[in-house]
Amino acid sequence: MSKKQSQQSQQSQQSNYCPCNSGKDFNNCCKPFLLGSSIPDNPEALMRSRYTAYTMANIDYIVQTMQGPAFVGFDKISAKDWAESANWQSLKVLSSSIDSPESGRVEFIAKYKINGKMFKLQEHSVFHFIDNRWFYVDKC
Repeated sequence: MSKKQSQQSQQSQQSNYCPCNSGKDFNNCCKPFLLGSSIPDNPEALMRSRYTAYTMANIDYIVQTMQGPAFVGFDKISAKDWAESANWQSLKVLSSSIDSPESGRVEFIAKYKINGKMFKLQEHSVFHFIDNRWFYVDKC
């Protein structure tokens, strides 16, 4: 675990709030997903856990929860560098839906700082239910 991961993990545990801004305790929100003891049961829970994984630079979890177009060309090293360089500020879910038993969408805004400059990532994410679990597959 990197120094930044350790600091962010300690901050999450000290505040007890999950980094995904659900308002829930980290231990009862994203932590079981990140540890692999549970899997998200809907697209929004998966997206929130992926955001939390980015705040901790847990790129292995990111890779494990993606398939299809999202996975094509994904660079673990660049993703880890980006995640570690960001100071993650907040996550806001704008909308979340399950469009069919196999497909769902989540629109969100993630805010983060790099070198003191604020950035905003707004995305409409597409999720598919494959082999009894949700995966991030693309943006629309």
